[in-house]
Amino acid sequence: MTEDAFLTAYDPSAFERPAVTVDLVLMGLREGRPAVLLVRRAEHPHAGRWALPGSFVGLDETLDTAAVRVLREKAGFFPAEAAGAHLEQLYTFGALDRDPRMRIVTVAYLALLPEAAVTRALESEAGLSAAILDVPWAGEAGGPVAAFAEGDRNRTKPLSLAFDHAEILALAILRLRGKLDYSDIGFALLPEAFTLRQLQDVYEAILGMSLNKPAFRRRMLDRGWLAPTGAREAGTSFRPAELYRFQKTALIPLRP
Repeated sequence: MTEDAFLTAYDPSAFERPAVTVDLVLMGLREGRPAVLLVRRAEHPHAGRWALPGSFVGLDETLDTAAVRVLREKAGFFPAEAAGAHLEQLYTFGALDRDPRMRIVTVAYLALLPEAAVTRALESEAGLSAAILDVPWAGEAGGPVAAFAEGDRNRTKPLSLAFDHAEILALAILRLRGKLDYSDIGFALLPEAFTLRQLQDVYEAILGMSLNKPAFRRRMLDRGWLAPTGAREAGTSFRPAELYRFQKTALIPLRP
């Protein structure tokens, strides 16, 4: 039998097929801490609980195309802005009981947003809210994380998250911490021009620890990643700091 004949006679209904979705971890910094954009579910299952924005993948869509569509439709991104966002596949979640409706496999994506993009998303008509993440584990130990409403200053009432989205968030933090040492991933959380203080704030927020200021700045400058812009920050009541931009070079692991 030829392959063409085999495909002509093939019955796609011979095997049950799960549905496939994409879920987006839209992460930025708020209040000096990692934050994620969530939407409250209006329909069952898990009505009233908070969830990552996501969607079923169409039969005529690639996974990446579906993820960019979610950025536009559910996060209020303009097409050009969505196409230029830092977006990477995080992990595939396929637990048998992760969705009570049917067998659904989701491909989680990590999207890193500078503060201005987070603000625009919150001001859009997408209905998103910011949640501050509490990460109780150090380094790359891994473990659960909790999400709190941005207005919950005392972190007294964690948000109830739908499906396995708490697990997805925990893996997103683990991925960030794991890649921060050897990649340029942290710069995706910064504006195009930034100060060294802003850069250190990003590293400290992701790592969940304080860093020695002189040592951090010396190591970052020694890596050759930073190019001075010749400009200084505006609107400060003290001596304005120099602004830098990221320049792509060979990536050298940042070690103490």
